[in-house]
Amino acid sequence: MNPNLPAHRALTVIQLPDGTYTYADPQSLPVQQGPQQIVQHIHHAPPDRTVQRIALGSGVGAGAVAAGVYFGPLLVGVLTAIAANLAMLAFLAAVSAWGVVTVVKSIGGSEGKAASKSVSRARRRRG
Repeated sequence: MNPNLPAHRALTVIQLPDGTYTYADPQSLPVQQGPQQIVQHIHHAPPDRTVQRIALGSGVGAGAVAAGVYFGPLLVGVLTAIAANLAMLAFLAAVSAWGVVTVVKSIGGSEGKAASKSVSRARRRRG
């Protein structure tokens, strides 16, 4: 405490940040608390902004960025649906071919067996 300032009954002598002393009412002084703890919960990764960065870097307007952001996921969804449909059709074709070969083998007699052998040979040559 600075000895040059006389003690005052209702006021307290405090030192300001610039180093000078002054009188202050103790009830008007801010109560110092410890550091505030900040808790941040991160639930998922931020979205990928590569398309936006490329579009903005090449001087394309905001409309192209918005279109890329909007139609990009739609395009991925459409391509996934098409791939799933094609996979299902390929599976159905394979099952149908197996069924036809099995029926021809069992019903066709010697001609059916010869036909199934030629089909299996053709498959081996191709694959």
